[in-house]
Amino acid sequence: MKLLGYGLSGVGLGLIVASSKNIYSKFGFANFISGKVVLISGILMVLVGVFFLRSVNGRKKKSKVKQSKEEVPIYEGEGKDRKIVGYQKA
Repeated sequence: MKLLGYGLSGVGLGLIVASSKNIYSKFGFANFISGKVVLISGILMVLVGVFFLRSVNGRKKKSKVKQSKEEVPIYEGEGKDRKIVGYQKA
């Protein structure tokens, strides 16, 4: 999914750059497709690619154990010599 997002975004950026008049006139398909269509399709591909990237990064793994309250550690000792001996619900 992430690779697909990067690929679509890259191709979309390439189409946006290719839609400029200096570069677009050098291609053979300039007679069949207008520059605006290439620009709009490039923008859409970038948007779809970014959507794929955000949907992959937005997923978070949830723990199977549901905590009713947050637990805080109980320490024994002082300073650098203290150790965690248990947990207490806050």
